[in-house]
Amino acid sequence: MPGQKLPAREFTVTRQDLVRYAGASGDFNPIHYSDHAATRSGLPGVIGHGMLTMALTARAVTEWTGGLAGVLDHETRFMLPLLVPDDGGTTLTVTATIGDPDDAGHRQLVAEATAGASVVAVSRLTIHPTGR
Repeated sequence: MPGQKLPAREFTVTRQDLVRYAGASGDFNPIHYSDHAATRSGLPGVIGHGMLTMALTARAVTEWTGGLAGVLDHETRFMLPLLVPDDGGTTLTVTATIGDPDDAGHRQLVAEATAGASVVAVSRLTIHPTGR
């Protein structure tokens, strides 16, 4: 139903997760694991990979829709970096609202990824009507 809000999904993102993601993605930029490198680059601290934030948003959506095969399109706009402190990490919360279907009947979702009170990314996804 258009306007329906899907249940929030929370992910804890730790520095260890960033190291694992760096290994999987090949993105070893030190701003993702070194406070010194991050602050030297003008950041307030270590930040998560944007693509990790996007992947976690997609994971939440596929849990709601029943699988990756139903996701036809996924666009993300990054608003703020995801700060990941060394002491326990951060919580990334993904929420989504179902929008009006497009002309082909595909469901539209707008998902927000937040850390605390800050929106770090907004994704727009097109989902096959059956979810698969």
